[in-house]
Amino acid sequence: MQQDIQELNLEDVMGDRFGRYSKYIIQDRALPDIRDGLKPVQRRILYAMFVEGNTSEKQFRKSAKTVGNVIGNYHPHGDSSVYEAMVRLSQDWKLRDVLVEMHGNNGSMDGDPAAAMRYTEARLSKISEELLRDLDKKTVDFVLNFDDTEEEPTVLPARFPNLLVNGATGISAGYATEIPTHNLGEVIDATIHTIDHPKATVKELMQFVKGPDFPTGAIIQGIDELEQAYETGKGKVVVRSKTSIEAIKGGKSQIVVTEIPYEVNKALLVKKIDEIRLNKKIEGIAEVRDESDRTGLQIVIELKKEANAEGILNYLLKNTELQINYNFNMVAIDARRPMQVGLKKILDSYIAHQKEVITKRTQFDLNKAQDRLHIVDGLMKALSILDEVIALIRNSNDKKDAKEKLVETYDFTMTQAEAIVSLQLYRLTNTDITILQEEKLDLNERVATLTSILKSEKTLLQVMKQELRELKKKYATPRLTEIQAEIKEIKIETEILIPEEEVYVVATKQGYYKRVSPRSFASSAPEENGLREGDEVLLVQKVSTLDSLVLFTSKGNYLHLPVHEIPEAKWKDVGHHLSQSISLATNEIILAGMVKEKDSNDAYQDWTVVFFTKEGLVKQTAMNEFNTYRGYKTRTSNAIKLKTATDEVVAIELVPNQEQEIFIVTHCGFGLRYELSEVPVVGTVASGVKAINLRKDDFVAGAMVYSPESKVVSAFLATQRGSVKRFNVLEVSMLTRAKRGLMVLRELKNNPHRVVYLDGNISSKQEYVIVSTNGEMKEIRPMDLSLVDRTSNGSALLNDADGVTKSVLKKFVYDF
Repeated sequence: MQQDIQELNLEDVMGDRFGRYSKYIIQDRALPDIRDGLKPVQRRILYAMFVEGNTSEKQFRKSAKTVGNVIGNYHPHGDSSVYEAMVRLSQDWKLRDVLVEMHGNNGSMDGDPAAAMRYTEARLSKISEELLRDLDKKTVDFVLNFDDTEEEPTVLPARFPNLLVNGATGISAGYATEIPTHNLGEVIDATIHTIDHPKATVKELMQFVKGPDFPTGAIIQGIDELEQAYETGKGKVVVRSKTSIEAIKGGKSQIVVTEIPYEVNKALLVKKIDEIRLNKKIEGIAEVRDESDRTGLQIVIELKKEANAEGILNYLLKNTELQINYNFNMVAIDARRPMQVGLKKILDSYIAHQKEVITKRTQFDLNKAQDRLHIVDGLMKALSILDEVIALIRNSNDKKDAKEKLVETYDFTMTQAEAIVSLQLYRLTNTDITILQEEKLDLNERVATLTSILKSEKTLLQVMKQELRELKKKYATPRLTEIQAEIKEIKIETEILIPEEEVYVVATKQGYYKRVSPRSFASSAPEENGLREGDEVLLVQKVSTLDSLVLFTSKGNYLHLPVHEIPEAKWKDVGHHLSQSISLATNEIILAGMVKEKDSNDAYQDWTVVFFTKEGLVKQTAMNEFNTYRGYKTRTSNAIKLKTATDEVVAIELVPNQEQEIFIVTHCGFGLRYELSEVPVVGTVASGVKAINLRKDDFVAGAMVYSPESKVVSAFLATQRGSVKRFNVLEVSMLTRAKRGLMVLRELKNNPHRVVYLDGNISSKQEYVIVSTNGEMKEIRPMDLSLVDRTSNGSALLNDADGVTKSVLKKFVYDF
């Protein structure tokens, strides 16, 4: 016993055993043969039915009987797997030309299983007999079955290219296959063309094979993609349902689906569309019905009044299996090896197989004809000396003795002698010789024809083409699937996804934002907006849910927020903070906001956004540049590139494309005025140009863009000592960009004034709150201040006891 124990490395054993298993499932289970397009189980099912005489001209037989024969004689696997394979061969929504006819429930497009095999009956279809024809003429190799009691064919003669006609799908070890179904007539035409033109290109063959022809019809888009798939065996095309939009009573419309993509489960598709209706992912769907019956498939999507039918259809094509991507992966067993094959290779292999089949069949028929001719010659010779032959047989001891005497006396062969002694008496008439003479003429002609086929490949190919043409005439059906050259891009309109309604949006400097219903806004006082202490409202605007909110930050970034995605809150609520969903830097605040209306590109075509940074840069960018971007829900996008980590944006202005001027004020009180046209318009990732020439210890405190058309352009300025003033910007002499500028404050030796705030957007209603370091808050309405000259230090709003200015808050003017 000890000698039988081997010490083996587990890794080697596992590798070896899995290698054998992989080889088996690749060659003998999951992948089809390139010659007959069948997997072993399919071939065994058809062969078992053929052997049992379960053919198209006979009555149907119980499926269980066939499954039992297959398992017992050829395929020792589970009965359910064999029956499932048999059922698939009978499903006219899976195969372009079914190979098995079945009575009873054989499943459905809804994914329903077939009835148990004891209830259904089946037989071979007419076309499957063309795969098996001439099997008894030694056309293909046979091997012993699993228990060496029966023989089974390694491949079927296959009178048509079944691999292309009925396609294949399967998953193996390291390999998978996905071959679509095709139109029999087109495939035969392409095969005949390949026979005549062995070097034909895929493009030439596609004049015949337009593309896959699915049993479920539908529409295939993408000629270029098809060509690539047929060239390489791998590729992707779009398969779209066949739909129409019909008007119904009450001013409504409905989408009617009459064909769906191949291998899509209809019931799950209808369920998915109905879930979209129930979850209100889009507005406008009233009802979804499956009206399919024995006359054909029909899914009806009834729409609400005035719904955008085209838009809803596009959404459904995009988000359901009304449109799918079909991936070609044409892998088949060729010479016992899995190969990725294109259209040309499949046809070449099929033609080579047919040459072999026709050659073997012709040789078999030739041998049979020659054998019969030999016997006919013997019979004719025997009839010519009939009396002598009869006398010889009568004088013989037995049949064996008679045969030996015939061979010895009259030089017959043993085969001829056997035919003579087996001859029935009624054949010994005068008419029989005439029949034999006619048969000999026919046999001579047949032998000559068969010999010519074997001697001439051209004649053999003529036979092949003739047989294919006959098959096409007998079985070809019109194409079901429509081919479209271009893949149509699906554009989904926002209006389809979002119900349009008017709302208010609010955005604050500290990053709070909210969407408020008109009802909540109307029931509250405008001042009760839930603002946190020290925060400032930047934007309150009545908008559509189809609009977008664009916010600009102090770190040179921008956010693009679709209004319908902004969380809804009451007017009195604080709202949500941007940091809850979007990553913001420390101390990054919102400086400005604006609403981009739906389809507003034209409206903002001539508008620009002007940025001013603390370290003296200015940049102008077209408003249309600030669109949505990938990942907008979780991150910001670049609006201006800041050159240093210490720099930040201090002012942002949205301006129309008219004659405009810039006024910049620095902390140390320098003011520079020049034309906006000196600042080039650049993209979002640019840094901009130098705005003002700063002293070493200076920085930009504020900036404004204005139209110089009026005689007075008021600016409101506040200093750190609590002084405020209103002055006319036009008093500052016009210079050019990047200069030091002129003083806008009078320099003092002790505790000089320094600018902390500048604003040019002031009106009679505008109010500001000056907040001191001691917590004092003083309100000021700039238009109540008298205009002072450029160098004035303004009026003291805070006294020494109040401390110095900490911040300036601008009150939002609600002008609704």
